[in-house]
Amino acid sequence: MDLFSLHGKTAIVTGALGLIGQKHCEALAMAGANVVVADMDEQRSQDFALQLGGQHLGIGINVTDKASVTKALTTVINKYGSVDILVNNAAINDMFENPALAKDLSAFENYPLDVFQKSLDVNITGVFLCSQVFGSAMAEQGSGSIINIASTYGMVGPDQSIYRSECGEQTFYKSAAYPVTKGAVINFTRFLAAYWGEKGVRVNTLSPGGVENGQNEFFIHNYSAKTLLGHMAKANDYQGALIFLASEASAYMTGANLVVDGGWTAI
Repeated sequence: MDLFSLHGKTAIVTGALGLIGQKHCEALAMAGANVVVADMDEQRSQDFALQLGGQHLGIGINVTDKASVTKALTTVINKYGSVDILVNNAAINDMFENPALAKDLSAFENYPLDVFQKSLDVNITGVFLCSQVFGSAMAEQGSGSIINIASTYGMVGPDQSIYRSECGEQTFYKSAAYPVTKGAVINFTRFLAAYWGEKGVRVNTLSPGGVENGQNEFFIHNYSAKTLLGHMAKANDYQGALIFLASEASAYMTGANLVVDGGWTAI
């Protein structure tokens, strides 16, 4: 099992306070890495890092601001001496404050440009900047693993029917923003893998499926019916795949998209 060990490695996770982000951090910590919990709220990041253990670090970061990302790198290098693993997890998914307006606002014809632009900024520019800053440090040291978190919707178009209630009412539309940005992340992975391969930096994508997290029962049923395993993922279902990509177990793997979706995209 030494192939999966991350002892002595330093791993930074962006968007670390989200549902899956926390599970990424927990998995990396269990594998022995020094985990950098990076999110917008510095105090909450520090609190969660303490929950993981005393050797871990919580920092505030704005992935769309290069100065913020560069400051984070300096903090990590000063504490641990290197950065070995980057998990580009920070992302925006559609959330509308007023459920009564969600259907109209999420329709493509009405989708707000500022909401679309914000998704581009976080989901694409954020991945670009973090990869540029942390990945450059990895290239200089001659080793590293970058894991970009995408989605099944980076590979296939959204099935809008799963957002219909039992009576057939369309309650919400999956917008263009998430599929567009996650598709970009998958191809950006290929670019970086080709660019930094000779520097010893491996770059792969992890594309998860949907996670059950208190959604409406009709949505859970609709989504589950489209998977070969017949259910949505649990939040910790991606931990094994993440450790595989971060560790020497995947030493000859780069430029790949590891799909873990219960069979959603298999048919």
